[in-house]
This record gives sequence, structure tokens and C-alpha cells, in this order.
Amino acid sequence: MTDFQVSLSNQPAAGQWGDKAPLSMNETGAIIHLAESRDEAATIGQAARTIDTLNIKRIALTGDWTFEQQWAFAMSYTRAREAGEIVWADNDNKSRLEQHYQAMRFTRKLVNDTPEDLSPENLATRAAEWIKELGGDKVTVDMIVGEDLQKAGWTGIYNVGRGSVRPPVMLEVDYNPTGNTDAPVDAVLVGKGITFDSGGYSIKSSEGMLDMKCDMGGAATVTGALGLGIMQGLKKRVKLLLCCAENLISGHAYKLGDVLTYKNGETVEIVNTDAEGRLVLADGLIRAEETGANLIIDAATLTGAAMVALGKDYHGVFSMDDAAREKMLASAKAENERFWPLPLEPFHKNRCPSSFASTANSTSQKGGGAGGASNAAGFLSRFVNPEGKGWVHLDLAAAYHGTASAQMPVGATAKGIRSIARMLADF
Repeated sequence: MTDFQVSLSNQPAAGQWGDKAPLSMNETGAIIHLAESRDEAATIGQAARTIDTLNIKRIALTGDWTFEQQWAFAMSYTRAREAGEIVWADNDNKSRLEQHYQAMRFTRKLVNDTPEDLSPENLATRAAEWIKELGGDKVTVDMIVGEDLQKAGWTGIYNVGRGSVRPPVMLEVDYNPTGNTDAPVDAVLVGKGITFDSGGYSIKSSEGMLDMKCDMGGAATVTGALGLGIMQGLKKRVKLLLCCAENLISGHAYKLGDVLTYKNGETVEIVNTDAEGRLVLADGLIRAEETGANLIIDAATLTGAAMVALGKDYHGVFSMDDAAREKMLASAKAENERFWPLPLEPFHKNRCPSSFASTANSTSQKGGGAGGASNAAGFLSRFVNPEGKGWVHLDLAAAYHGTASAQMPVGATAKGIRSIARMLADF
């Protein structure tokens, strides 16, 4: 069977296809017309979505395509279920594209899988196995599960996850290409791994719960980024920490009014059980600081406030370290991914006051009130060094689309894996 061929052209489409048409067909396939395009990636993405509706099993990109043009097509063309196969254009980018595509497909599948299939232990196991597959004997894995989390003092992950019969997990993956067990840890990636978020006793609406399988998008993104980095030949020692739990309601679930005491001495009053992501990330950040790493990146689908501010086009970037923030933004720009800085100052850590603990986990206002994304970042700043040196927090507003758009399929996007992988290599 002959492949359906897709090529690019800088010439306008023939008149019968319509004025300024971005896509036309011929006897071998389709032509994407860039002549009138002000946004090349958007034009390619929209054409890819149209071509995907034809349900063709195998697409061959032919002619002259750059890496970024092929990547734009792949991001938009690759739907959640029964995606067609892509044959890359015959150029020097094939190996690099395959690496990126493998990381993208892994990340998207992890996020798109059902919450029944993806328990906290399953998420941790699949992430660990994939990194071990890529890194071989350079990778070691440690998992703390269920009641052992409480014994070890990881109070956030334990309490958020204790309402489910499927136990919470802290996963620690150590990628150490040096072979020296005493080598310093260069970077730590921390991911929010809430495999389903009901909101707990601060229960979400049915509509609000529908896409909450994606609440482990942070864990998937940092895992995808580390995997991509390994495939690209990463030489630095990096630890991956996934904070995995189901936030469910039961007689054993944590409650409003509870006070959690963390390893670093911070006490947290629970005023909203739906502000659970920051509670599990706090444990991950404490552990990350223990390693002495110069760079800590946490990633999470953390707040609706970030989506209000940025829509579904950008990831929010927070840091009290100007150099780290600018390096993260520069990495994103180099990888053609949309990241945008949002405010984080030392005073933000006091924006969730409590009369019963050193802080509350949110405020009584719906969505955390004004500046909710910055207030959540301020909460997290309590669990890193006081100056926030080397710490970058990513609020992944663009991680998931509940409905398809003209440019993107429904479901996980995997946006961010390229930028984080570059940050690991270049910082």
C-alpha cells in the first residue's frame, strides 16, 4: 500500500481550493501551503488536524521539512487513540525526531490512560521501568509505599493518598551516568502524580472531575523530559521524584481542619482538600533539597488560576532565583515551547494564613482567591531553601486539552518535555 504523502509548499493553493487555502489534495496525498502563513507552526498544525480526520493509517512527510516543521505536524496529528504512523522526511533529523516522538508518546499515553488503569503504584512503576529501559545500569530505583510513607515522615503524600484503597507512593529514580556513587546530584525533577483528583471532601463537580485523570501531568512531563535527556546523551546526575496519590473520599481520608507536620518543621492547616497537589509536592521538594542539587524543577497541573492567566497555550514559570527563571525561559524559547513568567516574591509564602499552623494549604476563597497561582508557588517556597536558589516551579496550564482544538487533539500535549530536557543539559 502506498503511503499518503504530505509535502510543504511556499506557493498558494490552486484557485479551486479557496482563497488562501492552507491545504490542498493531489493524486498522492496532501500539500500544506505556507505562502500566506503568518504562523507557520499553526498552519501546519491545523492542516495536520484536518488530515487526521481522514483516518489514514500511515503518513509520509516528503520533500523539504525542517525539524520544527515535522515536530509541529507530529504534535497536532498524533491523537490519543489509534493515531496514524508518521514516516519522517528523509533528512538528518530522523534520529532526533524519533527520540522526541518516543518521549512525547510515552508522556501522552501516561496522562491519557484511565484513572482505573493508572493507580499511584502503576504510575511509579511505569515511569521507573521506562527510565531504566533507557538508562540501563546507570539507573537505580527506590519506592516508598503506603504506611511506610508515614513512618518515613512523608506526611503530604501519605495524607492526600490515605483515602484510597490503592496506596500512595513516593518514587525516587537516580540516573547517575558517572558510575560514581559519591558523585554530586546535579539536578532533581519533582512531579505531581495525582492519578485521580475528586477534590476530597472539598469535592469537585462532576464536570470538574471529568478530566482529573490528567492531574498527574506533572509527573508524566518530568519523566518524559528525563527520558528525552537520557536519549540525547545527558551526562549529569539527575534524580526524579514522583509524588503519587489518589485524592479520594472515604472514612480514612484526610479532612478540613487537619494539621500536617512536615519534615522541615512546617505545619499546614488543611482548609481545602482540593488543594492537594502542593501538599504532595512539599514532600518532594524537601527530599530534593536534601540531595544538595544546584537545580530543582517541580512540575504540576497545580492551579486553575494559571489557566485563567495563561489559557492553554503557555506553562507558568515561577522562581525567586532570577538566573534560574531566565535560564528556564531561554530553554523554552530555544525549543519553541511557550513558557511565561508569573510573579513570585517572598511575601507570597504568607498569602495562605492560618491561626492553627504556620500556614494553611490555601484560602477560603474558591480557586485560592486573587493571585492563586502565585500563592500556591509561595506555599511551595516554604519547602526549599529560603532564597529559592536554583528552584523553578512550573504550573502546567498547557498540559492537557479537555476538548480538541483547531491545532491540537483532545488529551495530553506533552508540552514542556523539550524545554526541561534542554534545561538539564545546559544549566
